[in-house]
Amino acid sequence: MEPLDLKWIRAQFPALLQEIDARAAIFFDGPGGTQVPGSVIEAMGDYLTKSNANAHGAFATSERTDALITSAREAIADFLGCDSDEVVFGANMTSLTFAFSRAIARQLKAGDEIVVTRLDHDANVSSWQALSEKGVVIRTVEIDTQDCTLNMRDLERQLNERTRLVAVGYASNAVGTVNDVAEVVRLARGVGALVFVDAVHYAPHGSIDVRALDCDSLTCSAYKFFGPHVGILYGKREHLALLKPYKVRPASDLVPSRWETGTLNHEGLAGVVATIDYLVKLGRSVSPSVQNRREALVAAMKAIEQYERELSERLVAGLLQIPGLTFYGIADPTRFDWRTPTVAIRLAGKTPYEVAKTLGDRAIFTWHGNFYALGLTEKLGVESKGGLLRIGLVHYNTVEEIDRLLEVVKTLRFLRGNGAYKGLK
Repeated sequence: MEPLDLKWIRAQFPALLQEIDARAAIFFDGPGGTQVPGSVIEAMGDYLTKSNANAHGAFATSERTDALITSAREAIADFLGCDSDEVVFGANMTSLTFAFSRAIARQLKAGDEIVVTRLDHDANVSSWQALSEKGVVIRTVEIDTQDCTLNMRDLERQLNERTRLVAVGYASNAVGTVNDVAEVVRLARGVGALVFVDAVHYAPHGSIDVRALDCDSLTCSAYKFFGPHVGILYGKREHLALLKPYKVRPASDLVPSRWETGTLNHEGLAGVVATIDYLVKLGRSVSPSVQNRREALVAAMKAIEQYERELSERLVAGLLQIPGLTFYGIADPTRFDWRTPTVAIRLAGKTPYEVAKTLGDRAIFTWHGNFYALGLTEKLGVESKGGLLRIGLVHYNTVEEIDRLLEVVKTLRFLRGNGAYKGLK
């Protein structure tokens, strides 16, 4: 496999040309939503110019919209390794998860149990906790606070003959931990439970094969993997057909349309197709022998994963050398197969906001807070202290950008009482 052509990659993302006070902007905010290629922006504008119409009409622009929806389903099916009629689009991952949880609730009775984890984004927790209103018991899997990994023994303890569903994240959006989803599915199958996977954070960083995972449903979001904000849900065909969604009466009863409430974000779907096209070009550049779109996408994500591993090693090694810094998550490079290039830290004597603001003033964009991973920040004891500082890399980032971040973070110990930072440029 050929290495990534970083010069070509960065040229695809017009946002990377931005400057803040004559400094090149550094985007380490990927976990909150990545930047998008110019081709994605153009595709959305082209749709609005030439095809903007609602679906299922007897005229040209509507027919183009119908064709676009089909193309978007096929593109995401290749990205996830499923069939196109197993792809559902929605506003975002949170809305789709709540919709799915309400539909599953129709099948549940008081005393049935659902298992969630303390590592997850709250969309994959609260959506299921809401079912306690009808007597469903919610169990929570704990984490190992030393490395912010899921306690698999505790998961086994939580499972029993009353377990109906296990909700788990593919990767933590706060600390980057990649969960052993295949093992979670195996354990859940042992008690006859369904598995619902939140793959929003994992999607930009590695290849997904829902057939190999054998999960029942999986969500991701296009804006996390270089596209517009469109929610995506994969569901096994039998579940999408048998579960009864909440919908308006005139809407289609066919799978998967019956799960899509209201008019879809058509210009967003045009962007989704263009996003997949970008990844396909990337895949063909690193592996010219690929035979189809799925193979090109797998090649692209494998190349991305390899490059981001190198970035992670440099970032984590640099952070661990900084006095007064607390690192949360997997820090051992030999275990980096089980993390994404998303890290969380705190600096002694400074709030995450103060650090993020200082970095932001120097055109380095990071996030502070809990990132909706409320269970995690509460367990780590930092929720009442401003949460964490999150540094999230993606494949358009560079070693030079990491070194610039490390340079600034190292000098933060010189914080003056008036809020100015001595020695920072």
